[in-house]
Amino acid sequence: MTPLVKGQNGPLTTTNVVVSVTLTAPADVSALLVTDSGKVRSDADFVFFNQPNGPGVNLVTGPSGASLHIDSRNVPADIDQIRAVITLDDASSNFGRYPAPTARVADANGVELYSYQIDGLNTESVVIALEVYRRQGDWKVRAVGQGYAGGFADLVRDHGVTVDDAPAPSAPPAPMGVPPTPAPPTLDYPAPSYGTPAQPPSYPAPNFGAPAASPPAVPPPSAPAQPAAAPAAPAGEISLTKARPVSLTKGQKVTLRKDGGVALTQIRMGLGWDPIRKGGGRFGGGGRSASIDLDASVILFAGQQPFDTIYFGNLRTPDGSIVHSGDNLTGEGEGDDEVINVDLPRIPPQVDTLLFIVTSYRGQTFEQVDNAFCRLVDSTTNAELARYTLKGGMPFTAMVMATIVRSGNDWKLHAIGEGLNAKTPGKALPLLGPFLGR
Repeated sequence: MTPLVKGQNGPLTTTNVVVSVTLTAPADVSALLVTDSGKVRSDADFVFFNQPNGPGVNLVTGPSGASLHIDSRNVPADIDQIRAVITLDDASSNFGRYPAPTARVADANGVELYSYQIDGLNTESVVIALEVYRRQGDWKVRAVGQGYAGGFADLVRDHGVTVDDAPAPSAPPAPMGVPPTPAPPTLDYPAPSYGTPAQPPSYPAPNFGAPAASPPAVPPPSAPAQPAAAPAAPAGEISLTKARPVSLTKGQKVTLRKDGGVALTQIRMGLGWDPIRKGGGRFGGGGRSASIDLDASVILFAGQQPFDTIYFGNLRTPDGSIVHSGDNLTGEGEGDDEVINVDLPRIPPQVDTLLFIVTSYRGQTFEQVDNAFCRLVDSTTNAELARYTLKGGMPFTAMVMATIVRSGNDWKLHAIGEGLNAKTPGKALPLLGPFLGR
């Protein structure tokens, strides 16, 4: 085994090598395959946990961590370098807080060929550890140790990768008979700059068609009308009452009418979670809790067609019928972590389903989350009407919490509580079909 220092290189006499990293902080390993210009040819040349297989390079995750398996015989001829990258899970942290990581290169039999202790890092949260590169027809390895303080998004953009900082909002439904134009593929890797909220993307205004009919007038509290008796709830459904909040179970439905059968108009969906406190392990620290960035979103559907997505990067519909409270990066504190306000009468008439999901932006699963819940609140009285709580962890990075579905002149809330593997609403979107029409 040959130790390397920054800038030093050495020959590779085997076509199959494994690049691994010994880490002292939670981090991800990835690879950028670049041409002699230092750029990727396409997003397919970026190998990471959501895209673990690239041309000649595979990311393999095992009990000892992630490693890059490189077969130089299968690396395309126009790829000049394979750059191994380490990214801290907590982008607000930096390598200067931890002992230096070590990168290693071994052959296919596990015989270690080179090692490189990456010294000198300070404020960086991302570092190019080393690169495997061509030189006059042969392959070599070089110790790089180039850190980036600007975050992972800056690094990959420098290499020509398209970063999906946040899912692009869905286009409005196509007219009848015209097939929707498929969205271009995007690369779903979290931009780890958590200090500044993501700026909303340029957003096409959906065609909302004819305005929804005005809701029935509700008498003011000072002079309440005497409404007719509430209609009997269908089988499997329950009624709401501000005097007794409903504790929902999975699969249960409730019609959004409060005492006396008056339709709810202004509601808010509060979503919350708490990170599980640990005495040690991956997040360390006795009694400390993991910093878990979960994001609440609502996706509007017109039939099976996505209509709009409201999330931390796009906080409101163009007509203001749905408004998001903004991003919560940790889940710390009591009460709702993120709130989505809904003005039901203003929902565009072609929209028939609001689907509420929570996604894990950094890829941590709900096994590390405690007390995930959603609750329905009457915004006019601030009364909690219904709550649905999920106890126990699940090995998913997204949860479909509930839907609100248009049913004639009413809306119905349906408690779901099922898991998906998707870190953003954009990546969850293709998986949501089974939850529509329930």
